[in-house]
Amino acid sequence: MSHTLTPEILLQQEAEHRFDNLDFDFTSAWEIGSAIRQRALESDAPVSIEIFAFGQPLFLTALPGSSADNLEWMKRKRNTVLRLAHSSLYAGLNYELTGERMEHHAFINQAEYCDHGGSFPLLTRAGAVFGAVSVSGLPSQDDHALVVYGISHYLKHKK
Repeated sequence: MSHTLTPEILLQQEAEHRFDNLDFDFTSAWEIGSAIRQRALESDAPVSIEIFAFGQPLFLTALPGSSADNLEWMKRKRNTVLRLAHSSLYAGLNYELTGERMEHHAFINQAEYCDHGGSFPLLTRAGAVFGAVSVSGLPSQDDHALVVYGISHYLKHKK
């Protein structure tokens, strides 16, 4: 990415990418996932993509060059988003700034959580988290950028 993301910028992204009155369903997941998939295909990105909402995966795909490890990374990133109600990249930057990376917390199981970028919360206008959009296969900020692109694309074109 050409610029460095700060915790403040990430919080602003979360504030700007929200859904009205839970205006999100299976078709929404398909459209967001498809936009991310198309963007990833255009750049030959070896990623896996997951849209998780309402307790289940609603969209899941793996592109050429990705691996089963990407599915595990997405699960761990998603768990972090659902637990902390912030993007996994925000979690990582926040932990880094405080000097206490997530892997050093005894109460966080490293097999289930990670603070690498690539998962972003699905949020209502009021800030309630009802799911996460996750990408794995690229560097943290690039995974994050793909996710934000997909949500932005959907929110711009849904009307």
